[in-house]
Amino acid sequence: MEIRFPIRLKVLLLFLMFQILPAASEMTNPSFGCQLSSSSDTKYFREGELMIGGIFHFKYITERILHNYFKQKQKQPKCIRTSSFIQYRYLLVFIYSIGEINKDPEILPNVTLGYHIFDSCNRAEKSLEGTFSILSGTQQLIPNYNCWKNRKVVGFIGDLSSITSLCMALLTGIYRYPQISYGSRDPMFNDKIQFPSFYRTVPDELSEIYGIVELMKHFGWRWVGLIVSDDKVMAGKNLEKEMKKNGICVAFFIRIDLRSMDSTTQIKVRETLGRSKANVIVLLASLRYVGFILFFFAIFDMPEKIWIVSSTFLRILDSAYPQNRITFNGILALSIQQGEIPGFKDFLHGLNPSDYNDGIVFPNVSEKLSDCKLSNTIQTIPSRTGISLPKCTESEFFQEYDVPLNETLNFRTSYGVYKAVYTMALALHKLYINQTMAGHSDRRGREHINIKQWQSKNFEMTSRHKSPFNVKRDPSKYYEIVKCFFSEEGDVRTVKVGSFDTSKPVGSQLYINSSADLWGPYFTKCPQSLCNEPCGPGYRKLKIERKPPCCYKCVLCAEGEISNTTDAWLCIKCSEYEHSNKEKNGCIPKHINFLSYEDALGATLSSITIICSVTCIIILAIFIKYRETPIVRANNQNLSCLLLISLTMCFLCTLLFIGRPTQICCLLRQVTFGVVFTTSVSTVLAKTLTVIIAFNATKPGSKLKKYVGTQLSIILVILCSLGETMISAVWLASNPPFSEADTLSDPDYIILTCNEGSGFFFFFIIGYIGTLALLSFVAAFLSKDFPDRFNEAKNITFSMLVFCSVWVTFVPAYLSSKGSRMVVAVEIFAILSSSAGLLGCIFIPKCYIIFLRPELNTKLPTIKKNRFYKWSFSGIRGQHLLTLSGYLTFL
Repeated sequence: MEIRFPIRLKVLLLFLMFQILPAASEMTNPSFGCQLSSSSDTKYFREGELMIGGIFHFKYITERILHNYFKQKQKQPKCIRTSSFIQYRYLLVFIYSIGEINKDPEILPNVTLGYHIFDSCNRAEKSLEGTFSILSGTQQLIPNYNCWKNRKVVGFIGDLSSITSLCMALLTGIYRYPQISYGSRDPMFNDKIQFPSFYRTVPDELSEIYGIVELMKHFGWRWVGLIVSDDKVMAGKNLEKEMKKNGICVAFFIRIDLRSMDSTTQIKVRETLGRSKANVIVLLASLRYVGFILFFFAIFDMPEKIWIVSSTFLRILDSAYPQNRITFNGILALSIQQGEIPGFKDFLHGLNPSDYNDGIVFPNVSEKLSDCKLSNTIQTIPSRTGISLPKCTESEFFQEYDVPLNETLNFRTSYGVYKAVYTMALALHKLYINQTMAGHSDRRGREHINIKQWQSKNFEMTSRHKSPFNVKRDPSKYYEIVKCFFSEEGDVRTVKVGSFDTSKPVGSQLYINSSADLWGPYFTKCPQSLCNEPCGPGYRKLKIERKPPCCYKCVLCAEGEISNTTDAWLCIKCSEYEHSNKEKNGCIPKHINFLSYEDALGATLSSITIICSVTCIIILAIFIKYRETPIVRANNQNLSCLLLISLTMCFLCTLLFIGRPTQICCLLRQVTFGVVFTTSVSTVLAKTLTVIIAFNATKPGSKLKKYVGTQLSIILVILCSLGETMISAVWLASNPPFSEADTLSDPDYIILTCNEGSGFFFFFIIGYIGTLALLSFVAAFLSKDFPDRFNEAKNITFSMLVFCSVWVTFVPAYLSSKGSRMVVAVEIFAILSSSAGLLGCIFIPKCYIIFLRPELNTKLPTIKKNRFYKWSFSGIRGQHLLTLSGYLTFL
């Protein structure tokens, strides 16, 4: 992938490289037609056979640089000292490490390492200028020429920031000089084609981004704000992208640009932070912006938030303003792993500036720390500080300033400097051994380093250290999660509360010490950082249109669905035998529901059934007792008794519909109902046809005389019932009813019911009965005007009218109540109503005459009424007379 560098850097690099005139190699005083001006005001130097270039920064640019290139001469910006001792500590570690290597007989024996150090002022131009000076070997800048006589530059250490390291890498990569950065974390350096000789002892910021996102996921933070410096916008975009992949939304994205941060913009930023519901803010800033950010948050009262900062922010946190101790007290940071620098604490405590009179390192450090300068300073390379300070003695060195040594045994970035120096020295040592074995010991250190020798995964640095690089030349991606707070004295204290290791399997990379105080001093427990309150169990999230996914509404789960987790996007459907509880957070078994005798409806219907059945039996007993009376004899006693027995069975068959449905009940109840009801209706039809035959047979020449006195009515009942029985048999043989549990019709109940198996046969039975009832109604209607008090055609007409009305309304009621236990109640009601209609319309009037109007139950009034129908029955046999007299009262 092609990496595009800033145009400004390309122009500056070309300008510095090609504005040169001929110069002789290895000359002491080269002559120039023109020369590049040098403005470096801090240069540290120590003689050695092999020289290591060091680019550090302990000062900062204070004046803005003009950007109208090639139109006017650029004004050289001035640097001021930083108020942080940490920047000087990196320099001291560098010097200490080279000193320890020179004293170690096992590393580069008989070879002295030297150093040439420049201050980059955290500026790209300064780092490029320093690199040119180190390569030239003189105070003057001579690009593409080396003016060292007996010294050779073998590599570079630096820089802390990515922008200054990039300028170095663009130049050193041309000559394949190994460069090891102790703080550059930009992912672009992962491109080994573009930067073949670049190494670093710290992981890239992508792994830090992954760690920050894992931290958010662990604590459930879904609404997080981002504040990034102008040169960290790409890192901010990468973080935003990774957050979205993991379901975390960006509450706000604030870009800190020094060129546009006027008072109005600052007030808007303050209002955004105060108005946002985000309780967690991630701060990504480079070193050049940290100072401004500290100042910005010092002049505004910031709300109490949880801050997650990059490791860069910790480097100068000790120089924070007093107001920052409130805002940033208790921040969380992903910091690179600590490491021990053996002997460095003793080195600092026993540091004697007089031992380093050949350089200007310690005078500058002492000026920083003690506001004085040593009296016996020797400057091999002139300083341009232009600052006059009083002389100080050796006893005053490090005594009038409280040097922060609380972490001198375990360091982070400083340990990266230590690893960088030792890695380069051991690579040189391996090259020295290889050349010695090849017989080129007289040329030791004269050849370029073979950078492939840096790629050994477990290359031993010393007996105590290993190479910081893996086979891909990447450093270990291990982070310590630390909490930073300010002590009462104002010092910065860090406490390790967890770790993040990308070498571990996914899911176990993050470790948090649950016993550590993570949330003090402003929070007692883990704060929530959400766009809105989480949806509890029983609710699901509903996305709000044109809002981030983290902003949603909470909607109660539907019936039969639950959610037993917080912030569920979907509700889980309960099984068919369960339903959701009232809170919709759990499934409970459905209640079993059927029409039982314990229910009020079931008890009522069963009581009506018993009463109606008993009534039928009583009427049957009355008819048997009064069988010799005209009213009983006139209505065909045999058919009346058969009808009463059938009606009794009709009433009793409803008991098959009440109670827990079983397979036997399901098989019998519809079939039993169909057969006994067919018997009842066919009996009524037979009674009606018998009356019609009897009255019409008395006419002269009627062909119906031959049917009088026969068993036509019984045969008719048997044939009609046999037809219904055959239909039922086919139904049971082909697709019989069966019991089933209906789990769909009612969300709260399992309805035990009988599945009819075939709706066709069920309605065929109903239709068959309805056809018989319709025929009975028509026949009774035609015979309703026959002149006889005992003619029951009118009663049959009304009973059939009630019967048909009930079953016509039954069909839609049955279909509409399908899927509930009411379908059984509807059918029971239809059976009881139609049966009661037959019983009441046909037999109650006769009982009324028997008990309340006995004077009407005689044959004399009947004969008088029928005086116009005195026909001669001399041709009719005596046995026929009894049957005929049953209808015409001819006794």
